Amino acid sequence: MKLKKGDQVVVIAGKDKGKTGTVSKVSPATNRVVIAGINMIKKATKPNPQTGEGGGIIEKEASIHASNVMLLDAKTGKGTRKRV
Repeated sequence: MKLKKGDQVVVIAGKDKGKTGTVSKVSPATNRVVIAGINMIKKATKPNPQTGEGGGIIEKEASIHASNVMLLDAKTGKGTRKRV
């Protein structure tokens, strides 16, 4: 996998096409990445009295397949295939 944690990427396919963000987690086994602020989902959670967490609907980032993102070239501001 060419992507690493902390890389700037641009989404090239899907509902967030054209958005840019920073890679926060990489999973080489499944070929997926998590990008901060991209591919947000809503998840319903139950309250947990043991940890003091309240229930409700939380928003979090979901993973996106690595083929749907490209490295961002700092000079041009567009996606690139090669690491500079």
